[in-house]
Amino acid sequence: MGHKEQLLEGAKRCLYEKGYARTTARDVVAASGANLASIGYHYGSKEALLTAAMIEAVGEWTERVLGTLRPERTTPLGRFEETMNQLARAYPEARTMVAANFEALVHLERQPELRARLVQGHALARRALVALVLDVPEEEVTAEQERGLGSLLLTMVPGTMALFLVDPDGVPDGTGLVEGMRVLVGSEAGAAS
Repeated sequence: MGHKEQLLEGAKRCLYEKGYARTTARDVVAASGANLASIGYHYGSKEALLTAAMIEAVGEWTERVLGTLRPERTTPLGRFEETMNQLARAYPEARTMVAANFEALVHLERQPELRARLVQGHALARRALVALVLDVPEEEVTAEQERGLGSLLLTMVPGTMALFLVDPDGVPDGTGLVEGMRVLVGSEAGAAS
């Protein structure tokens, strides 16, 4: 493994252990075994390195959590419920990384690369979530589904992450979210009659 990869692995460890805002360049160097100058050489700045590490860490965590999910339910709402239940159960194991996501958002205005990477990541996440919930291959997800359903689903993930950080015992899981959706849809049906 070269210095670039060592730095990335060290930065991911720091994100899990210290979070985004409290990680220093020296922390990354200590965790990676690389030298301080290699951060600038390979990534340009500590912030660019942490951005790359954040994107990779979130992707790995999501893949680990959802990659093993094989929803048994046959309806889209059932698959959504299972997916959100699994995510809610996984938040405690990655509390610092979940918090690091929100810490990184504070830096969006000063880091256009971070914003651009998040925009790309969100597009991929919307498509993947729609495919998972509708049980179709990602290439069959339409632009309309990605914009509508994908945006709704993606909004639920950081929303529940934020609720977990504030009140770990009160975070809604998929079952609670589905109950809320049923109330909302039921009240719409009642208003239409």
